Amino acid sequence: MKRILLLATGGTIASRPTAAGGLAPMITSDELLACVPELAGVCHMDAVQLFNLDSTSVGPAQWAQIAAEVRRRYDDYDGFVITHGTDTMAYTAAALSYMIQQSPKPVVLTGSQKSIYNRDTDARNNLYRAVLYACHDTAWGVQLVFDGKVILGTRARKTRTKSFNAFSSIDYPNTAEFRDLRLIPFLPRPAEYGQVRFYEKLDPSVFVLRLIPGMRADIIPLLADHCKALILESFGVGGLPGGDDGELFAAVRDWCAAGRLVVFTTQVPHEGSDLGVYEVGRAAKALPGVLEARDMTPEAAAVKLMWALGQSCDRAEVSRLFLTPVQFDVV
Repeated sequence: MKRILLLATGGTIASRPTAAGGLAPMITSDELLACVPELAGVCHMDAVQLFNLDSTSVGPAQWAQIAAEVRRRYDDYDGFVITHGTDTMAYTAAALSYMIQQSPKPVVLTGSQKSIYNRDTDARNNLYRAVLYACHDTAWGVQLVFDGKVILGTRARKTRTKSFNAFSSIDYPNTAEFRDLRLIPFLPRPAEYGQVRFYEKLDPSVFVLRLIPGMRADIIPLLADHCKALILESFGVGGLPGGDDGELFAAVRDWCAAGRLVVFTTQVPHEGSDLGVYEVGRAAKALPGVLEARDMTPEAAAVKLMWALGQSCDRAEVSRLFLTPVQFDVV
């Protein structure tokens, strides 16, 4: 039997009703396992309660804690399953993809739309299948298992707020899928996944600004004292209203002239950015310090930038790290 470590972090899957009428994480890691007794016949499991938080409260400090625990116990287990709230699970999946790279062992995130406290919800099914995947000989890397789908950590996005099929793989195939309890692998473990690489540092001084028609440009200088990098969610394939004669272009030019980075992405859910298509984007693309997220998810782009800033203070090196593909985050 394989050895799997469950790392519990809270979320809806571990929630109970409070006296005020809402849900809050209160169920422990051992209680989670007790809710799915069938797991005893699948593998040998140990459980650790890292923290018990609503996922809206999970961020870089918690990502570092999860990665450190996986690193500390990596040689003792064949795989890892992390239970997590759904609201920020895509961010955590992306963060772990950059902090735990080229892992031949699976690091699997899962959660649910309804608590495991309730009967006949998605919670037990998702946890059971996450463990099944972690035990499978074809499993690898940081993955998210939800509603029978296995999704790369860098490609996962929450696309529904209430339905059980809450997560989608954006512009990339699923790693695998379950047909009932049978796993059908689609993407094999890459040949280079032989020696895991762990990273510890993240720099969260990143701000994401969504452009809207008529937005004033003077919002950008206000961020200068707080952020090293700015992600602009632009329209369509990307660009700045007014082109190189506009106030937004001047603000971005001044931001980059101070040694900071700007990453352009798109508000459109699929197919990514391409600043070279229109003149309003071409001038911005030519500025030193301007990068493109291309077809990266917004979650992956934001977290990868935090990771790259955590590795270097040199803008050229941060740019290189950001543009280098990691676990198929950009193609």
